[in-house]
Amino acid sequence: MNLRLSVLDQTPIRRGSNAREALQETIRLAKLADSLGFTRYWLSEHHNTVTLAGAAPEILIARLAAETKSIRLGSGGIMLPNHSTLKVAENFRLLEALYPGRIDLGIGRAPGGDRLTAQLLNPSNDFNPQDYIRQINDLYAFLNDAATPGTVEGKIRAIPRIDTAPELWMLTSSGESAYLAAHFGMSLSFAQFISPAGGPTALKAYRQNFKPSANLAKPRASVGIFAFCSEDPQKVKEAQASMDYRLLSFEKGRYDETPTLDTVLSYEYTPQEWQRVLYNRQRMVIGSPREVHGKIEEMSEEFDVEEWVISTFADHFEDRLHSYELLAGLFRLQPPGRPASAPTGQDTGWTLETASLK
Repeated sequence: MNLRLSVLDQTPIRRGSNAREALQETIRLAKLADSLGFTRYWLSEHHNTVTLAGAAPEILIARLAAETKSIRLGSGGIMLPNHSTLKVAENFRLLEALYPGRIDLGIGRAPGGDRLTAQLLNPSNDFNPQDYIRQINDLYAFLNDAATPGTVEGKIRAIPRIDTAPELWMLTSSGESAYLAAHFGMSLSFAQFISPAGGPTALKAYRQNFKPSANLAKPRASVGIFAFCSEDPQKVKEAQASMDYRLLSFEKGRYDETPTLDTVLSYEYTPQEWQRVLYNRQRMVIGSPREVHGKIEEMSEEFDVEEWVISTFADHFEDRLHSYELLAGLFRLQPPGRPASAPTGQDTGWTLETASLK
């Protein structure tokens, strides 16, 4: 199976770093992903946390598109209930006009933080699922210059008027939104990194119920997952311990915690906490190049998908970069301008046990 790989960047602020440095790291990572042949680079929307710097994907998309050449840039995602639908349509039409054929608009309905913050972002948001469906209807109309009965699109038009549209993706961590994506004829990305249960079932239901739209003729899906890859067993051990601790802390509401590595490695889990750790490990793939390659191949068969959206956290930025380099070599990504016969692994650092996978 020829797999495509993409990046989900939550613009993490590493321990001892700051938001300015995190944003510069995002620029460096986007340029690297572009040069290595990753398909798309998505940016998340989060609010009211000091450990992430990405509150406005549409602004970062504009900067990264200017810094890259071929990779698609998009939102993973815009939390639609937080915003005016018209403003979202105009933001992404403008991005598509600036960078035609390179913009993705991934949408979701989670608050991207807590409900109080979401209420401040959009005071009219009452978290009614029917409102989200109306927003999707309106978004389609705005992006395609199509009036929808009972709405205002016949009088209000999203500018600029252009002859292309961004790719529309629906993000989901549950089966419910899979049915919405099928109904509206949208691409679907399942967030395994959020919810490790029900992904294959949700994607199967999406394909079975898919209705072609003006934007998409047949179903298209991807899966998002946390992943970290290294030839160094100690780095793998530390990354696993850090992710175990991080996800459990999030579940306890400690979103702003930045523990030291010593704290992470020395923490003693209760039996109940360890059960959560084991459950959460289904949200990630962490290991040596051989282990990561084998697990992603196995999950690709299980999910029946050909694209994985990879989110990587690491205490050291260079380790994060190197993990993506290894992944590019493992899955033979095709860098822009490189002949298909060229060995993609030769300059990506995958020189140890990955060499035996050739």
